[in-house]
Amino acid sequence: MAELNYNHLRYFWAVAHDGNLTRTAERLNLSQSAVSVQIKQLEESLGHRLFERRGRQLILTEAGRIALDHADAIFAAGRELIGTLQETGRTRQAIRIGALATLSRNFHMEFLRPILGRQDVEIILRSGTSADLLQALEALNLDVVLINRAPLRDAATPFVSHRLSEQPVSLVGTPKLLGDSPGLVTLLATVPIILPSADTAVRIGFDALTERLGIRPQIAAEVEDMAMMRLLAREGVGLAVLPSIVVQDELNTGTLVEADRLPGIGETFFAVTLSRRFPNPILSELLKDRVL
Repeated sequence: MAELNYNHLRYFWAVAHDGNLTRTAERLNLSQSAVSVQIKQLEESLGHRLFERRGRQLILTEAGRIALDHADAIFAAGRELIGTLQETGRTRQAIRIGALATLSRNFHMEFLRPILGRQDVEIILRSGTSADLLQALEALNLDVVLINRAPLRDAATPFVSHRLSEQPVSLVGTPKLLGDSPGLVTLLATVPIILPSADTAVRIGFDALTERLGIRPQIAAEVEDMAMMRLLAREGVGLAVLPSIVVQDELNTGTLVEADRLPGIGETFFAVTLSRRFPNPILSELLKDRVL
């Protein structure tokens, strides 16, 4: 097998970070054709295209994204070598994780726990809306997206939804607000309720439950963010309709109490990936033995 030409790799690395062949050529005081030839030779040696052109933009292919990860590590190690000769640099494998901004932080931590503190892994976290995160996943800017609703999969967008956890949903509140906990039906009918937004699976299930019971609950707040629901529950604003994992710390300390579980209602957590020829090996470790 031919050895890697690091000059070719450096030109690719520069263009990948600039995102523009013309800009890179001007910065390096080279012709565009000279830079293009170097990248073409690298592609031939690796056996994969590293860029695809969309209009005037150069977009990394999946192989290009992997090559960039390695190039970042290679040149970072070179800078470390120059900076110090007392210890050798260590290559770190990056894992790019996107998570729905409103998702439970406790769930984040449980997902990341197997790789926390590992010296060979760099964790890159991004948060945002479902649409933004899935778009980033499709563009290969993320390795996995943590979400609570599986996206549709079709031939054009081969998302793979790994079901990680099914959490029961409970009524949760302060000990003062709950008192002697008179029972689920009485609580739903008499105590203010903090609910997730109307487009969530939990809210749809809750509305169906109260309809069956013939109850019109007093809604104290409708909140999209689970973290804000937790804070409102801690302030005693009302009973929150939440998976217990969201308030696990408060339940452990007694700040909040789980009054009753809501029958037939649960929150499902997914890790969404793409079907990729070159999957991130760290992601495989995170998903191993955890998919339901």
